[in-house]
Amino acid sequence: MQTIDSYNFENKKALIRVDFNVPLNDKFEITDDTRMRAALPTIRKVLAGGGAVVLMSHLGRPKNGPEDKYSLRHIRQHLADLLGVPVKFAEDCVGEAAEEAAAALKPGEVLLLENLRFHKEEEKGDEAFAGQLAKLGDVWINDAFGTAHRAHASTAVIAKFFPDDKLFGYVMQGELTSVDRVMRSPERPFTAIMGGSKVSSKIDIIMNLLDKVDNLILGGGMVYTFKKALGGHIGNSICEDDKMELALNILKIAKEKGVNLLLGGEVVAANAFSQEADTQVVDAMNVPDGWQGLDIAPSTQEEFARVIEVSKTILWNGPVGVFEIPKFAEGSKAVAEAIARATAKGAFSLIGGGDSVAAINQFGLADKVSYVSTGGGALLEYIEGKELPGIKAIRG
Repeated sequence: MQTIDSYNFENKKALIRVDFNVPLNDKFEITDDTRMRAALPTIRKVLAGGGAVVLMSHLGRPKNGPEDKYSLRHIRQHLADLLGVPVKFAEDCVGEAAEEAAAALKPGEVLLLENLRFHKEEEKGDEAFAGQLAKLGDVWINDAFGTAHRAHASTAVIAKFFPDDKLFGYVMQGELTSVDRVMRSPERPFTAIMGGSKVSSKIDIIMNLLDKVDNLILGGGMVYTFKKALGGHIGNSICEDDKMELALNILKIAKEKGVNLLLGGEVVAANAFSQEADTQVVDAMNVPDGWQGLDIAPSTQEEFARVIEVSKTILWNGPVGVFEIPKFAEGSKAVAEAIARATAKGAFSLIGGGDSVAAINQFGLADKVSYVSTGGGALLEYIEGKELPGIKAIRG
C-alpha cells in the first residue's frame, strides 16, 4: 500500500479531503482552528514534494444548496496565514469553475474548493458526483478522520477513481496508528474509562471492550442505572429504567471474562443541577430523595486513580461528572491527572470523544497524554469494532 511518505508528488495534483468543519462566530471568525492546524503537515508534505494541492471539505449542515454562512471562503485567508502561501478559491467544488481552477494550478500552489455539502450528492455518496471531484486531482488523500464513518462521495466513493493513487494523510494515519495500538495490541494492564449519561449510547463500545480490557471504569450518569439495578436507592439521579437488565448482564459478562469492572463507591450529590446547589458526599447506593449524583467523590477519585496509575494502556471516553459545571468537574479532573501521571510513567493514553477532549483541554492536560483524537463519532464506531467506509476505501 502506498503511503504519503513513499508517494512521489512531483508535478502531481493531490486532491485532499480535509476536515475544515470549524466553528465560526457571527462575524465569520474561526473560534477554534484545531482541525485546520491538524491538516497542515499533509498539505506541506505534498507541496514540499513538488505537487499542487486541491482541498475539499464540508462546513456545517447546509440544507438547501449554497448558503453564504457555510461558505468555505470565510476560512480561506486564515488557511493562507497558517500555510504561509496564498490560497486560491473555487466558487464551486465541481463543474467548470472548479475544473478550470484546478487545471491552472502549478506545483506549490493551493486551491480550496467550495463546500462539498452545497451538493446533496456528497452525502448521498453519488458516484457521478465523486467522478466529477476525481477529475480535479491525480492522487486522492483522505485526511478527514472525523468523517471516516460516513460513506460520502468525497470520503469513500471517490476511491474507485484512484485505484493505485489513494493514500491516508497524516491525521488519518496518526489516528489509526493510535487507535490500533490501543484496540489491537495493547500493552497490559489495559484500562478503559467510560463516562457519559446513558448506558444505551455506550453499550456497543462496552461490549467490545469487555473482550479486550483488564479494567473497565464506568463513570458519569450511566452508573446510576447499574446502582439501581443492584438494588440501590439513587434519589433523583439520571437512570434508564429499561436498561437495568442490560446493566446486570454487563456485570455478569465482565465477571465471566475476568474484567475488573469499577463503578465507584461514593459520589457528590446535589439538590439541584447548578453551580449554586448544596452538595454532600454520599454512597452511590444510597442517594437521598430529591438529590442527584453529579460527580465522583474524593474516595472514588482515589480508587480510580490507583487503577489508572498502574496501567500501561489507557482509553478515556466520556467525563465522570458534569464537568461543564466547575463544582462537578473535580472527578473528571482527577481522572485526567491520573492519566497524565500514568503517561509520564510510560503508559500509552488515548483520549477520544467530544466531551473527554473538551475536558482534557479545559484542564490544560492535552500535552500530557499520548494522543487526543479528533475523531468523535468515527473514533467511537471504530472502537465498537465497526468497519469505517473511509478507511476501507483505502485499506481495501
